[in-house]
Amino acid sequence: MEMQPGQMAYDRAITVFSPDGRLFQVEYAREAVRRGATTAGVVYADGVALVADRRIPNPGLAELASLEKIHLIDEHIACATAGLVADARVLVDYARLAAQINRVTYSEPISVELMARRICDYKQQYTQFGGVRPFGTALLVGGFDEGGVRLFETEPSGSLTSFRATSTGGNKGPAMELFEQKYRPNLDSEDAVLLALEGLRRSLEDTTNLGQVEVLTIDRERGARRLGAEEIQKYVARLPPIGAKPGRA
Repeated sequence: MEMQPGQMAYDRAITVFSPDGRLFQVEYAREAVRRGATTAGVVYADGVALVADRRIPNPGLAELASLEKIHLIDEHIACATAGLVADARVLVDYARLAAQINRVTYSEPISVELMARRICDYKQQYTQFGGVRPFGTALLVGGFDEGGVRLFETEPSGSLTSFRATSTGGNKGPAMELFEQKYRPNLDSEDAVLLALEGLRRSLEDTTNLGQVEVLTIDRERGARRLGAEEIQKYVARLPPIGAKPGRA
């Protein structure tokens, strides 16, 4: 972003709009998301498949369990995070607390949409007050409730959008193009995982290596299920060849 003379005050202050109606710190938070690892989510018949690139530093030394990008919020809701890891951890902790408060207060699980709105309300507060900064992370919040299966993308500004298939983080464009071409309603869980992995592969610089990918499915029948490395590689082996022309299945 090119900074014009006289814009420095608007650049530094989160609570001050620039003359053209921009909050620069919120835009910089979006840039932090774009520099983060790629994540994707795909809705299927009775659940959601979430995938994330973990970008593991020093794979031979790092403990994989300490580098989770997909988190369980409640028994029926999970999220995939892109952007600043520490910011994402704070939001996940907040979301888990909100889910438990809802259960204690109303004796029922929180809906997926209400959870996404609670997270976005919390994010939006950090765009209104001095002395704080926006959260530099975007969450894909997916799960099921009495209203059906839902998937939301939450942005640093506090806005949210519902999708049937989406991607966020670094270089999400190729994944979104693939989803627009190949997504169809009422996928089964295996097809949803394959589509999410194919989209993620298109967005990665090293398209031959999906060994660092994290995958979780969450649905009514089996609940939340985190796939192991061997199972993920079986899915990877079923992906169409790189460069194959996409078409609607």
